[in-house]
Amino acid sequence: MKKLVFNDRGSVTIEAALSLTVLIIVAAAIVGAIATMAAYISAVDIAGAAARAHAIGVEYQPPRADVSVSVAESSGLITVTAQVPGVIGTMSATAAFPAEIGGL
Repeated sequence: MKKLVFNDRGSVTIEAALSLTVLIIVAAAIVGAIATMAAYISAVDIAGAAARAHAIGVEYQPPRADVSVSVAESSGLITVTAQVPGVIGTMSATAAFPAEIGGL
């Protein structure tokens, strides 16, 4: 039994398999984080575009069907919050624009 315990045969294969698994998990986490940041950038863009559209009195249609846009107006300031689903949670962004004359 002692001979089997101190045998290093096959240890390189196991180490390679474990390290490749860890590399794949880390790569997947990086891709997920990049996709989530892309969702946040999209939320910022959608919130700004929706706020500009509502400030001039134009109806806004989000470019994606799975986007939630909420609009609030108080004392001439239009505030829009956009929520975009991402890989790691839902990303939210808020934009505010002053209402233009003849707008809402």
